Amino acid sequence: MEVQETRVQTDRVLTIPNILSMARLLGVPLFLWLILRPEFGGPKSDGWALLVLALSGVSDYLDGKLARRWNQISNLGRLLDPAADRLYILSTLVGLTWREILPLWLTLVLLARELVLLVMVGILRRHGYPPPQVNFLGKAATFNLMYAFPLLLLSDGSGWISSVAAIFGWAFAGWGTTLYWWAGVLYVVQVRRLVRADAKAD
Repeated sequence: MEVQETRVQTDRVLTIPNILSMARLLGVPLFLWLILRPEFGGPKSDGWALLVLALSGVSDYLDGKLARRWNQISNLGRLLDPAADRLYILSTLVGLTWREILPLWLTLVLLARELVLLVMVGILRRHGYPPPQVNFLGKAATFNLMYAFPLLLLSDGSGWISSVAAIFGWAFAGWGTTLYWWAGVLYVVQVRRLVRADAKAD
């Protein structure tokens, strides 16, 4: 039943979940601007940056929930949702690394995983397959990182709140990075199976 409903909705564009995903995408440059303001002589706007990040997390939860509940799953939504996730992760990596809150090595580890995934998407397209669907591990990794980044941003201060935020932020960052790469390895295995199946069919 779920498959049939999904097929019916694949050509829809203007749905509430898609509008939420588009709003999340529009928030990416705003978030990056807010987080980098101190680096260009502006006032610190970490509170506003955290608010934008929190709203993006809420919309991320809602767009998937509403898409399934209202049978509004679409091809566009399947592209917008992971695109917004990755752009928020990328913009946060840029901002936190620029401000030296995140070490460069961690940023490179996370970006290397994105590079691997881009290569896999290219291989799939060459064989006529769409990009891989987001799996549970990938979503869990994203949630961990989306918790880690605001906590690490909050840790860039003084007092006990910053100390506690640093502890939990690094814990989420560790789990998120591990799950991020685990999901990436599963994507590689999935692509390898599809390519092998094509080779046997030929």
